[in-house]
Amino acid sequence: MSDLPPAVASWRDQIERLSEHASPCRYLAPVKWAAIRANALAFIDRFGAEAHRLGWTTPELFGVHPQNGTLRVDSYGALMLSTGAAQAVHADRVSFAQTSGYRFLKGQTPGIPVWEFASISR
Repeated sequence: MSDLPPAVASWRDQIERLSEHASPCRYLAPVKWAAIRANALAFIDRFGAEAHRLGWTTPELFGVHPQNGTLRVDSYGALMLSTGAAQAVHADRVSFAQTSGYRFLKGQTPGIPVWEFASISR
């Protein structure tokens, strides 16, 4: 994926470093994590450059709550919401088949990237 912008290539590298068999968050089932991880990698390959161009940030896509991981949805990044594949990326949302993950709402606190959470929670 040498044609990806450096920030997007970094997203891919960080997600790839997380095992598909070991959930990075205590209460996120490994099967669900494996699907989220696979779909995040597919999103990066298909829409990563466009998401970067649209100004999406790492926490907006890959964020989880800094203390509670996936137990608190108020800090979720758009790609941490769904086990389904992303269908499109827009300036304000990532579309999935039956839902959308939106950019953070006013007053919402961004999370930390799931890979940072994994490194501090072990």
